[in-house]
Amino acid sequence: MKKQTARNGRKVIIIFGWILIWQGLSIWIGNDILIAGPVDVGKALIRNIGDPEFIKSAGNSFVKISLGFFLAFSSGVVIASFTHRFPLLGEILQPVITLMKTVPVASVVILLLIWTTSENLSVAVSFMVTFPAIYFQMQEGIRSVDHKLLEMAQVFELSPWKKIWYLYRPAVLPYLAGSCRAAVGMGWKSGIAAEVIGVPNHTIGERLYTAKIYLETADLFAWTIVVLILCSLFEKTVFLVLGWINRKGRTK
Repeated sequence: MKKQTARNGRKVIIIFGWILIWQGLSIWIGNDILIAGPVDVGKALIRNIGDPEFIKSAGNSFVKISLGFFLAFSSGVVIASFTHRFPLLGEILQPVITLMKTVPVASVVILLLIWTTSENLSVAVSFMVTFPAIYFQMQEGIRSVDHKLLEMAQVFELSPWKKIWYLYRPAVLPYLAGSCRAAVGMGWKSGIAAEVIGVPNHTIGERLYTAKIYLETADLFAWTIVVLILCSLFEKTVFLVLGWINRKGRTK
């Protein structure tokens, strides 16, 4: 308890120290367009939160980017399972998944804008960026299952569901947790970037683009803080669910 309290205290001091450096840098530069100070950003954040459009913009971006992530997570788990069972399918899909992993986000955004509207742009981009990470880590997790345990399960004729729950789940969860730690951040960064390029109505990306057009640096920082908070909340939710699944397996 004392160690945790000490760690929390250090975190607060470190954050406060960086805020002081930020404020000092803002005063030294003396130009709110180049860098807005924490006081101005705080005022902008409060002003934006009080705006009736705040919930709509933040909510739209949160729902769309979250949807892209969950589609990537569920399809990554399912497709990786099938490609492990049918290696030929994995060979067929490998070029497509590798392309998804390496293609620049800007290229994807421009192509999607040519093919369709910008409304669901962040869903598609978040999906394409996070899917490969989930897929490859799921494959690694499946391959890590002890073959002796699989042979034992075959001898005792365990049902497919029991194999998944008692053998594959404990092996796969650490890999999925590791991939989610990186994929959540990538999904949010790419999703917001897609919104800034496509400028769909009533999204955080639109508000960031507007702040850039009108040189409202304080608003730009304020909306960036909103993105960081939403991303953090989403990440905590994902890990709460994974932790619940892990605990559920231990109690069965």
